[in-house]
Amino acid sequence: MRRTADRIRHAISFEVIGLLVAIPLGAWAFGLEMHAIGVIALVGATLATLWNYLFNLGFDRAMIYWVGHSRKWPVLRVFHALLFEAGLLAMLLPFIAWHLQIGIWAALVMDLGFAGFYLVYAFVYNWAYDLVFPIPARPTTD
Repeated sequence: MRRTADRIRHAISFEVIGLLVAIPLGAWAFGLEMHAIGVIALVGATLATLWNYLFNLGFDRAMIYWVGHSRKWPVLRVFHALLFEAGLLAMLLPFIAWHLQIGIWAALVMDLGFAGFYLVYAFVYNWAYDLVFPIPARPTTD
C-alpha cells in the first residue's frame, strides 16, 4: 500500500501533467486559443477533484446503508465509474457551453473529447507511475 506522501505526489503530478498535455492538445483539436481551453481544463480538473471526493463519500455511504459494506465488485465498479462520469458531464456541460458561447451539442462533443483523453491518460499515467514509483513490497501504516 502506498504512503500518504506518495498518494499526494501521485494526485498532484496527475493533475499538473494532465493539464500540461490537455490544454495545448485541446486547443489544437478544437481550434481554440489555449486560454479558453485552459479555463475549461482548470475548472474541469478542480470540479472533478471535488466531485470525486463527494461522489465517492456518498456512494460508499449508500452502499453501507443498502448492503452493509463498501466493497465493490466488478459490475458495480463499472456502474460506479459511469455514474461518476455522468455526474461530472452534467456539471461541466453547461459551463463549457456558457464559457465558450457554444451550443449544448458542441459542448457535449468537447466534454466527451476531454473524457476520452482523460480515460486514456489515466491508464497510461498510472501504469507509468507504478513503473517509476513501484508499490512498496511491505505494507505501510499511513
